[in-house]
Amino acid sequence: MSNYTLRLLASLKAEAEKVAEEEGTTLNQFINVAVAEKLAALRTARYFQERATRADLEAFDHFLGTAGDESPGCGDEILPAEN
Repeated sequence: MSNYTLRLLASLKAEAEKVAEEEGTTLNQFINVAVAEKLAALRTARYFQERATRADLEAFDHFLGTAGDESPGCGDEILPAEN
């Protein structure tokens, strides 16, 4: 574990303290989780961007074209939306 002095806007710190207290955790733990979540989101976005560059759209279109014309099995139907 390492230490880092973090300067937050007073309004951000107050809001983070409030949420941390509501969650039953410390401000330190709240900030650690928030940073971990942000890093995971960035890694995930980068992963999908890299995957998209390797996409073979012609193969994808061919795959979709091979779909059968059978009706969905019992329980697999799309039900109409209820208003």
